Amino acid sequence: MFHTSHVQALLFDLDGTLADSDDQAVDALARHLRWMRWTDPRRVARHLVMASEAPVNGAITVLDKLGLDRPLTAWGRHIRSLHGRRGQTAHLRLMPDVAEMLAGLASRYQMAVVTTRVRRDARAFLAEYDLSNHFDALVTRESTRRLKPHPAPIFLAAHLLAIPVERCLMVGDTDVAVTAARRSGAIAVAVLCGFGERAELQRAGAHAILERTALLPTLL
Repeated sequence: MFHTSHVQALLFDLDGTLADSDDQAVDALARHLRWMRWTDPRRVARHLVMASEAPVNGAITVLDKLGLDRPLTAWGRHIRSLHGRRGQTAHLRLMPDVAEMLAGLASRYQMAVVTTRVRRDARAFLAEYDLSNHFDALVTRESTRRLKPHPAPIFLAAHLLAIPVERCLMVGDTDVAVTAARRSGAIAVAVLCGFGERAELQRAGAHAILERTALLPTLL
């Protein structure tokens, strides 16, 4: 059993938690898998994207240690610009009722976003929906040398907020986010509006599972 009465800070993942971006990523990959007529391309796409999260985060960590993460990120942006593609946040949708939820919680809690997106894209998303003023800290891919499921991003968010990590509650949609929270000592709340499925989130050790992010106040 866990208690939220001592919680002083709320930490939010971005993709699949604040932004309805996970379905968009799955749909995009599923379109390339339409030739798989013997199965459900969308379900295969979901599992592929889910399975890639922790390895990709690990690869970014290695690139950071080698000093290659920033050059490769810059190169990727340059290639997108040559093809006339807009920024990655251009089509991100805000999760239903999240803006109202954040406005209601901002006066009661310190809040931070903890994401593996680059800082520029995370800031652009928050600015687009006028959410920036709700958050006291932003932890992104560039902020720590280790990424989720390592607890380093959670520890940094707690440090930036000047709140003990055990008084932080992390909200995320994947077992990667839940694992990072549990390893740090924070309370882990999972949501089902992103990639994660109930069984895998339970296996990762989520203290609570909500159908959608906007229901968080029912726990607090």
